[in-house]
Amino acid sequence: MRRLLWLAVFACLVAVPAMAQDPVKVDPKHYKVVFENDQVRVLHIHYGPHEKSVMHEHPNGVVTFLADERGKFTFPDGKSEEFVAKAGESQWIAGGKHLPENTGNTPLDGVLVELKGKMAAKPAAKAPPAAKKKGS
Repeated sequence: MRRLLWLAVFACLVAVPAMAQDPVKVDPKHYKVVFENDQVRVLHIHYGPHEKSVMHEHPNGVVTFLADERGKFTFPDGKSEEFVAKAGESQWIAGGKHLPENTGNTPLDGVLVELKGKMAAKPAAKAPPAAKKKGS
């Protein structure tokens, strides 16, 4: 019985960190590193139509959309937010955990520049407006 209890505790300790990890490690199908140094990491993001990721985490960064996009973010608390973006549009992304989904009928492509160091963890004093919500 004691062995079973320790096994359950170990499984919980391993599972919780896996719920929000580096997207390149937990979802390499959708995230590829294209450049990295001690200041930034640049990711190419690609989702096919209606593809969904897993819960993962990013530091603060800037994303540029390569095509007109439609998607949804689901957050750890279960709330979700839909977004619409235009090709060439760049947006500030506050670091945090989310589960992205391409809700459109075309591929979703973007370039995400993740900040490293103090700026990566520092919340923005006032972030620019988020992507337009569906129906805006």
